Amino acid sequence: METTASLIESFAEFAKSKNIDRPTMIKILDDVFRTMIRKKYITDENFDVIINADKGDLEIWWMREIVSDDFAEDSFDYDENKHISITEAKKIEEDFEEGEEVAKEVKLEDFGRRMVQTARQTLIQKVKDLEKDILFQKYKELVGEIIVGEVYQILSKEVLLVDADNNELVLPKNEQIHKDRYKKGNTVRAVVQRVEMTNGNPRIILSRTSPTFLERLFEQEVPEVYDGLISIKKIVREPGERAKVAVESYDDRVDPVGACVGMKGSRIHSIVRELENENIDVINFTDNLELYIARALSPAKITSLKIDTEKNKVAV
Repeated sequence: METTASLIESFAEFAKSKNIDRPTMIKILDDVFRTMIRKKYITDENFDVIINADKGDLEIWWMREIVSDDFAEDSFDYDENKHISITEAKKIEEDFEEGEEVAKEVKLEDFGRRMVQTARQTLIQKVKDLEKDILFQKYKELVGEIIVGEVYQILSKEVLLVDADNNELVLPKNEQIHKDRYKKGNTVRAVVQRVEMTNGNPRIILSRTSPTFLERLFEQEVPEVYDGLISIKKIVREPGERAKVAVESYDDRVDPVGACVGMKGSRIHSIVRELENENIDVINFTDNLELYIARALSPAKITSLKIDTEKNKVAV
């Protein structure tokens, strides 16, 4: 029969390997042992569970009130999980009196081998479920942020990557730049597009075609964008082919287009290279709709322009 110490120690070691903190680990242990108690004794209301995970100690105390023999035999309110007759109590200790409380220690072996084995499996499963939830929440907070993954499998409809902690990431075909070519072991930068729960497992979807990916690249390469001096107002992309980026400066001394492009294209060059030589035009944003459209369509020259504000359409 497995000892209490070995069960708790093996669980604690497993939990620590999964980066589960001590309070959470104690709560999982308490939940599982209380489930065992309810299966055997119907309720866990009158049980104290004391756990010292560091030492592998577990104490379960069954607390019952001492009642008269008549109450135990005749009263409908008598509950063997809450009460113990004075006669039975005196078998434990002769000095007990009615109204006092009896504390009986319940040993792990009292639950039986099968229930203990089930507890072990439940503990491990709870940690795995918690690990999945932690991963889900972690990447939920990273939606819209760039991460780096390593390619480990290339499939027809998606590329599978792993992050630094060996968690699986998915880059679907429609989120890849069509010029992208991957080999096992390649490092890939992409933005976290969304996180889903599929059959209880977190599925982390990446994108390299999202306008957000291009926006984050600008933040990495252009300090003024990162610091908020320059705002990216709008991005439109044909991934791998061309993109238009409208920018606005909150400081009259800063030229937003010049800052984004950099001296001799130094800043934008690395972005273009990351996006498989995507042709990126950076334009000044303006509230003047006609001028804004003219800048967006540059270098094409506009000979006529008709704006239908009701239908939100533009005829050029």
